[in-house]
This record gives sequence, structure tokens and C-alpha cells, in this order.
Amino acid sequence: MAITAVGAIWLRDHFGLKDYQITHRSYIGSRNHIELSVNGDVIRTFGPKYAPDLNSPFAHLEFALKYDNLNLDLFKAIFEKIDAAELSQYIALRLTGKYTRKIGFLYEWLTGKEIQLSAPISGNYVDLLEPERYITGQTTKNARWRVNDNLLGNRDFCPVVRKTSVLQQALKIDLQAQIQKLKREYSSLIFQRAILYLYRKETKSSYEIEQEVPPADRMDRFISLLTKAGTIPADLVFSEEHLTALQNTIVDPRFAVNHFRDFQNYIGQSSFQYGEIYHYICPPPLMVKSLMAGLAMTEKRSIGNHAIIRAAIVAFGFVFIHPFEDGNGRLHRFLIHDILARDGVVEKGLIIPISARMLHHMQEYDSALEKFSKPLMRRIRYESSSEGEVTVTNLTDIESCFRYPDLTYQCVYLANIIEEALSLDIPDELLFLQRYDELKKTIQNHIDMPDRELNRLMIFLHQNKGVFPNRRKVNFPKLDDDDYLAIQQIYMQIFS
Repeated sequence: MAITAVGAIWLRDHFGLKDYQITHRSYIGSRNHIELSVNGDVIRTFGPKYAPDLNSPFAHLEFALKYDNLNLDLFKAIFEKIDAAELSQYIALRLTGKYTRKIGFLYEWLTGKEIQLSAPISGNYVDLLEPERYITGQTTKNARWRVNDNLLGNRDFCPVVRKTSVLQQALKIDLQAQIQKLKREYSSLIFQRAILYLYRKETKSSYEIEQEVPPADRMDRFISLLTKAGTIPADLVFSEEHLTALQNTIVDPRFAVNHFRDFQNYIGQSSFQYGEIYHYICPPPLMVKSLMAGLAMTEKRSIGNHAIIRAAIVAFGFVFIHPFEDGNGRLHRFLIHDILARDGVVEKGLIIPISARMLHHMQEYDSALEKFSKPLMRRIRYESSSEGEVTVTNLTDIESCFRYPDLTYQCVYLANIIEEALSLDIPDELLFLQRYDELKKTIQNHIDMPDRELNRLMIFLHQNKGVFPNRRKVNFPKLDDDDYLAIQQIYMQIFS
């Protein structure tokens, strides 16, 4: 028996929406079968008994809601193409149906248009998102459709996060337990020294990701910003005034701004032969304020979820909106720290070197960004002037792509990054400081030299992996070859 496309894949093909991304493709065949594609998408074949009315878009909508992944971007495009009167008639025959009520709610929510109902809907409320399949937001009851709206956002901005097995495995990390374990294993003095260093390391790494080397004063301002993560009310943090002030703090003063951008921005690179190469075209300026208002609402509606989920949807939502010309990446990473501290998972005054871990695996970080940007760039249409100004020409077609992203991949990515930072970066730093103190004490027992000189000697020794560089020996004329041999042996004993 040949397989037949159903659900989301049928709807995409039927309405000519070939560039829309689908993460769960369903087919009707002779037997049940499920497999994963190379990129992690699910391909599932159902037996004949699952087949919907193959000629009815509404039956395929129901099938998609039951079995496929919720795709608000695709649903918005479909709803703009279907006949509202026909949808009204379809719903009228199934007023108590769980999925027809969900379709009716989503139609009105996504389009802003109202469906004419033949009679009021009654019965028990149903959850729009099944909690076992999706990360859900705080519930608002919709009396018209008897639906519990538990989406993560509103019409301005609403990410979708699927409870995949990969995500649920990644979220098993117990941040607080790991931090407390490290505190038990190392002295409070070493722990505090490590944190001071990690603040500077996180700041340096965040700038390095942007391929920048900031002056010392800007480094200090960013460190000061990180120390305040989670201490300011969320309503204030996500206001245009406050975010603009934060942007002013971390960028070159010449690129400080007074408000969210009012021009079309993009991320790209110049090529001498082929002109500008566009990697990502940001939301048009007329969308920025509503997207940022929706992001603030998402922060509110997501309260109660795992802190890593909240950090991912807020931070990646922010960087995809790109509300400023400069500083978006650093603010995006600051927001991760802000949510983790705000939710009390990472105690205030502690820092997890997330940027340092991202920098260590830049290809994976790029993949997390491109998981959103590449599908968008296949759909977006634009014109560019000789002066380099870009204009999006199909905003109606791609607006919902910006407003309703699937951020499941980004949540998994961030969970893995944080787990690695906690299990590798922080322990490495703590162990280094412990060994450094031991090295210093042992060398002092062998050579009683001034503290400042000893610190310089140890730096040179460590930079050269335990072999003291000959060119540096002139800096220590009072030491002889036996002294250098002894300190090298001490280093190897401690650091091996």
C-alpha cells in the first residue's frame, strides 16, 4: 500500500506553502511505523484506521492537532487561505468536539477574525496545549470556546516548546544540587575567588563571541551588569527604557541609542566579488515594539516552568528580534543569567560561565541560531539598495515566522551548555585555584622569595606548561638552575 500524506504535510502541500518548516510529518500506510530523519524531524506512518477525510482541510487540521507538532506559523498561513464560512459550517456540526473548538480558538487568535457560531459552546474546558506534549504557560480561560489558553505568549509573540525525549533528558540537570556539591568539595575562600574570576571570564567570552576586545572600563561595566542579574523586577528589565540603558552600558558610546531600532537591520558580511551576503534579516522595524511587548508577556506567562526553558525562550526570543543595532548578543546572554538568578536556581552573586562554554563550541552555538534563521531566509523576500539598505517585500508571508518560533532546539542547546559549564568549567577553575595555592605554598617552602616575584614566576611557569622559559630567567637573577629544576618538578607533581 502506497503511503498518503496527511495532517500538516498534506495541508502544506495543498495550500502551496512548500517553504514552511514541518518537524513532524504524518502519512497513512499499511502499518504503523516511526522514524527520525537526519535533522531530527519525526516521520510517522499510521495504519488505515487513522485516515481522516482526505479531501477535507478541516479534517487534516484536526489530525495535525492530534498527532503532529503544533506549528502556529503554518496554521496562520492556512487560516488566511481557508473559507471562514466553510469553517463555521464544519464547527457547527461538531460544537462539542475537542479539536474543532481548538481550531476555532486558534483561528480567531491567529487571524483576529471572528467565526459565526450557530449556538454557544458548552461543556468542560479543554487545554489548548497538552501538558504532556508541550511546555505550557499560565492558563487563561476562554469562555467562548471553552478552551484553557495555556500558550507561552500572546498574539504579539508566542514561542512553542515541545516536550521531546531529548529535551526532557537534558532538563534532568539539577543546577542547585550541583552547585551545592561544588561548595562542599572546595573551601569557601577558593569558591569566592573562582566566582570573581568567572565573572571576568564570562564577560571576556561574551565579547569574544562577537569578535570584540573591549577596553577595561567596558569590561568592568559588563561585569557590574552581570552581578545585578535577577535583582531588578522583570517588568522593569523588559521595558524599552531599561533595555536601552543596558545597551548603552555595554557598547561603544558612539553606538549607544535612545530606543529600539527604527530601521531594517540584518546580519551579514561583505564580499568584494558578490556584494553583501545576508545570514539573517531581522524583523522589520514596525514589528519590533510589539514583538518586545510579546516577549515581556512570554516572560510572565512562562513563570513556573524550568528556569532553563524560561532563559532559553526569553534570551533566544530577544536575539531573534534584535531590537538594537549593536549589543544584542551580549544582552541575549545577560538575559540567560538574569532568568536563572531571578528564578532562584543560581543564587545571586554566582555566575555560570555560559558564554565561555558557548565560545568553546561555536559551531553548536551557530547551529542554535541557524535553526531559526535558515528556514526564515528561505522564505523571506527583500530588496537591497546600492547604499546597503534592505527592505522586506513579503512581510505578510513571514510575519508569523518571527512571532511564533519553535524554540525546542534552543532549549535543548542551552540545557546542555549549562550542564557542561557546571560539570567542566567551574570544577576546572576551582581545581586550578586549589592547585595554584598548593603550588605557591610548596615553592615558598623551597624558595623564600617576595610574594610579588613569586606570583610572576608562577605565571611564567604555568603559561609554559610547567617548563620555565629560558628567556624569562633574566627576570629572576637570584635563582640558579637547581632552583628552576626544583620548581618544575614541584609543578609537575601538583598539576599532573
